[in-house]
Amino acid sequence: MSNSDRFLLDTNICVHALKSDFGIKQKIGEVGIDSCFLSEVNIAELLFGVENSADHRRQMNQHQFESFRRIFKGRVLRISDVLSEYARQKSSLRRIGKSVDDFDLLIGSTAIIYDLILVTRNTRHFVNMTGIKLQNWVDH
Repeated sequence: MSNSDRFLLDTNICVHALKSDFGIKQKIGEVGIDSCFLSEVNIAELLFGVENSADHRRQMNQHQFESFRRIFKGRVLRISDVLSEYARQKSSLRRIGKSVDDFDLLIGSTAIIYDLILVTRNTRHFVNMTGIKLQNWVDH
């Protein structure tokens, strides 16, 4: 890993950071918060997680999410810029008989288009995408 590496955090990594699991916060600190990005898809999935929370946890989860989102202000990447790559990847994967969840495809396509390393616990979800760079910060 070089100092110029830049990372897109998958939603599972964001959740681990929010829960202070697996040293993810420390890893983000090591690589530098300015080297880490989110996708709009992460925001949608995290918001769903808040809405899907048990009633007694929803307000706390909302507050945690808003604090996390502020940390990434200005580093949330738009998915409209990656839709052509998403279509290419989905078509290619379908031809070889590999299906990938649409949200995962959008996140992976974001990493490819912005030339970022996708940090995910679920590398198997992305491994068949052409041109993707992956790291797993959990299993180290």
